[in-house]
Amino acid sequence: MKNEILRSLSKEELIQLIEDYSKNWLAMDGVWFQSIERTRGMDEAMYHDAEAWRKFTVIEAKRIKAFLGLPERAGLNGLAQALQFRFYANLNEADIILDEEKKTLVYHTRECRVQRARERKGMPFHPCKAVGEIEYAGFARTIDDRIMCECISCFPDVTDPSCCCAWRFKLEE
Repeated sequence: MKNEILRSLSKEELIQLIEDYSKNWLAMDGVWFQSIERTRGMDEAMYHDAEAWRKFTVIEAKRIKAFLGLPERAGLNGLAQALQFRFYANLNEADIILDEEKKTLVYHTRECRVQRARERKGMPFHPCKAVGEIEYAGFARTIDDRIMCECISCFPDVTDPSCCCAWRFKLEE
């Protein structure tokens, strides 16, 4: 192990460190995005955000898939497991509703740290639907190439005010 100090930490300290690392990752994501947003405008910031997520979501999914030892086509059960290991899982309150009979999984984010931070700063909400479509679809396809993703509700197209966003995944055979 490269960082021997980690071996000396307790389980509770490691969990706290993971939570802090997740917050740091999200802060870095927000800092670069807001820098472009301020200097070049929302459209350019969204373009770069989409390009970053197009690549990062696959990297994250591959690492989680390997960590969990998931098979090549892990199905919706594999996706349900993998979603719980994303950086976001430590930061946002979300529900995973798996309906094996309908071959669907709904990922329902009740609280979003990004939107709450922008709200606290008096900033407009992040129009995340377009990037979310890239992010969630890419993550799911990396877990299993048969999984399709559709947006149920996400800013600016909010159809469910009980959540910050909701996504439906369907296993297509």
